This record gives sequence, C-alpha cells and structure tokens, in this order.
Amino acid sequence: MSFDGKVIIVTGGAGGIGKATAEAFAREGGHTVIADLNDDGARAVAKEISSNAAEALASQCDVSDEKSVERTVDAAIEKFGRLDVIVNNAGLMVFKPITDLSTDDWIKVLHVDLLGAFYFTRQAFLKMKNGGAIVNISSVHAVETSPLVAPYAAAKSALVSLTRTSALEGAAKNIRVNAVLPGAIDTPMLWNNPNVKSGVEWIDKTKVGKPEDIANAIVYLASDNARFVQGASLLADGGRLDQL
Repeated sequence: MSFDGKVIIVTGGAGGIGKATAEAFAREGGHTVIADLNDDGARAVAKEISSNAAEALASQCDVSDEKSVERTVDAAIEKFGRLDVIVNNAGLMVFKPITDLSTDDWIKVLHVDLLGAFYFTRQAFLKMKNGGAIVNISSVHAVETSPLVAPYAAAKSALVSLTRTSALEGAAKNIRVNAVLPGAIDTPMLWNNPNVKSGVEWIDKTKVGKPEDIANAIVYLASDNARFVQGASLLADGGRLDQL
C-alpha cells in the first residue's frame, strides 16, 4: 500500500488515532500534514515523523473554522504541490443530560465533529486535481450509544450520512469517500470519558483496540487496494457491538 510521494492531511493528528494514522502513512512513504488545534503537539509529531520517515508538516488548524481549514489545505498544496488524502479525525465530546444541553453545546460539537469534515470535504472536491480519498472517522456511537452524549452521537451518525452523499458526488471527481467506526480505543479520550469512569458505559478491556488498529483500517481505505470501496462504513470495534 505504497503512498510514495502522496500527500495526506490528518486532522487531530497530534495524538491518539490521528498520530498513529500519520505515522502509518509516513511509513508507507506519504508526506503527512499534522493538522491540530494544539500547535505544539502538531509540531512535535511532525518533527518526530520527519526524523524517521517521509517529510511532515505541522499546521495549526481549528476544524470548526472554515477559513482555518482552507489555510491548512492551501499550506499542504503549497508545500508539497498536491493533495491526495484527507483523514477527518478531529473530534469533541460534551457530557451532559439532554435537559442540561444548551444550543451552544450542540453547535460546539457539531462544528468540530460534523462541519469540520464538511469543510475539508469541500476543499478536497475543489482542490484535489487527480482524484484522491477521504476517510471520515465516525464512531460506534453512530449505531449504538449511551446516555449524556447526544450531540456527539448525532454528529457521528450524521457523519456516516455525509460520507455516503460525499461518495456519490465524489465519484465524478475520482474521489473515494469512506468512514471508519471505531469502538473503544486505548486513548486518553476513552479513559477520561466521564461515562467510562462512572461505569455508565461499561468497557470490556478485552475489546479495547490500539490506535494502530484504526490507523491500519484508515490506510487501507485510502489506498488503491480499496479502489472499489466507496461510501462504506467500516466497523472496527473488536466485536464490541456483536454482544448486546
């Protein structure tokens, strides 16, 4: 699955699944753009990758801001001359019962978890000159969820729908769009989850994956090996949802 010379933007690339994904693409020869609100974290990951594999670029990016997204895409093209893959991984959760949720809570989550992916998809459709691939990181919460995460679950479900529509429209541009639905993954986002800490959401530790497990799925979907995969939602949860 060589990505020699190809350029990949990974949002939320400063840690967790995003960092593992950027590293996986770099091992395949891809030039990675680490897009993250955490500028210091993005720079650290880009430096680490550049010292061990293909060249990487850090780009401070607020995915909820369309202008910030556009700047990141333009920086990638200016630096490397092309854009081939976008991984929409950045995510945000708010933990509140529905009765306590404000409009601002909803807007905050939807801007990051849904509109961020839309902004990058729009840029891809406008600026990917030779086709390419988009991989959206949804969640098992798009299928089955738990209390206190209504905006997150709704956004991740909508992201699956956006994936299907984008795949239909992207086909004419030779752009494939697919989604990965991770289950419980060994990241700070999982272990700092108040639902997990309180036991509201029970985690079977035998079904907790590693960020690299999701990264491998992402790289596959972005590769030519998945050239006939379009508009798909790949469940990567270690069988967590098979047991009700």
